[in-house]
Parts: sequence; structure tokens; C-alpha cells
Amino acid sequence: MTEIPTYTMAQRLGAEALGTFWLVFGGCGTAIFAATAIPVDAQMAVGVGWLGVAFAFGLTVLTGAYAFGHVSGGHFNPAVSVGLAMAKRFDWKDLPGYVVAQVAGATVAGAVLLVIAQGIGGGFDAVESGFATNGYDDRSPMGYNLMSVALIEVVLTAVFLYVILGATAKRAAVGFAGLSIGLSLTLIHLISIPVSNTSVNPARSLGVAWFAGSDALMQVWIFILAPVLGAAIAGFTHSFLLGPDLETDR
Repeated sequence: MTEIPTYTMAQRLGAEALGTFWLVFGGCGTAIFAATAIPVDAQMAVGVGWLGVAFAFGLTVLTGAYAFGHVSGGHFNPAVSVGLAMAKRFDWKDLPGYVVAQVAGATVAGAVLLVIAQGIGGGFDAVESGFATNGYDDRSPMGYNLMSVALIEVVLTAVFLYVILGATAKRAAVGFAGLSIGLSLTLIHLISIPVSNTSVNPARSLGVAWFAGSDALMQVWIFILAPVLGAAIAGFTHSFLLGPDLETDR
């Protein structure tokens, strides 16, 4: 009989930090370096645009879930940890450590991205570029106001938690949780990049906001509050809406 390994809290927190680092480095890195179309010649420009950024975030979660999820559960997001705790899938006493590890991993990723970005000829201004931060009003990609941004962040984070709780439920198809969760995050970005530049993750927002100036930091509060609220709503209501089977992990 194969022995199921047990992981120390230090190992679990390390996995969360690494997974969140990968999410921010891959997703925000794509937005910073590859989203904008760069002219190659008179007839061609290269750049992945919003579609590429959406897939980048989904791929980081998909690959991170399979690489680190067996160690820590693969949250990589304080809102996810809160939602899972509300759903009784995660111990509240472990929440502070997970949040610190997630924010630390995201912050290191933001710092590494800044160092890389500053290596371009002519220099790089993180404040002027936006540095893949989230925002509302004049800092929203399409100028959406605070109400629109708050609502979409609450709704999409709640939906994200419903997907996570369903994909990891006892009766869900074994081995496909990472795929469905990663694809759902891709869809979430396809919907909301124009509105808020998509957070649904306080660590992702903080990880780059530290380096993007006071305006980014003054708006980051809503990208902490709204995702946590959406996740808490989903965690609290999922068993009433979708059945008690979701309350039990494999």
C-alpha cells in the first residue's frame, strides 16, 4: 500500500508562496512584457493582447495546481483560502500563514518583474506603464467606475470559488480539478480585463501595486475587499445551492 505523504506547515507555506509567485510572474509578466503589440515591420506587429493575458493567468493556475497543489491545496490566493475556510474545507487557524505566504510570493514576483522590466533600453517607468495593476475610473482599462469594478470582482470571485468547490468535490471527476479551475480563471479574465484588469486575488493585486505608485496603492483596497467578499459568499452558500457533497474533500 502506498504511503500518503504528510507535509509540514513550512512546506505547505512554501508551496503557496511558490505557486503565487508563479501566478503573478506568469500572468502579470505576460501583461507587462507581451500584451502590447510591438511593430516588427510595416506589415506585422507581435503581441498577445488581452486574450493572451487571460490564457497566461489560466495556465499559471493550471500548472501551479498540478505542481504544488498536492502539497498545500493550491490556493495561491487569499480570497480562495477565505472561501475554503467558510466552506469548512480549510482550517481557519492556517489562514494567516497562508495569506502571508501568498502575499510574500506575489511581492517577490512583482519585484523580479520590475528588475527585468528596468533592463529595457531607454528605461522603464512602472507608474506610467501601470505595471499590470488593477484599478477603477481612470485606472480601469476602459474607464469603468468603482461600482462596476466592485460588482464584477465580487461576482467573478464567487463564481471562481463555486468552480473550485465543485471541481474538488467528492463526486467530481478525479484528476481534472486543475484543468477546470485554470480554464475558469481564463474565462474570468476574458470577461473582466476591460473592466478592472482582473484581480479576483488580493495577493495578485498587491504584488504589483507596491511598485506602481501611490495611485495604485490608493485603489488596491477594493481588490482586497471585493474578492474576499465574493469568496466568503460562495463558501457560505455553496452547500445550500449545490448540495452537501461539496463539503467533503477526496
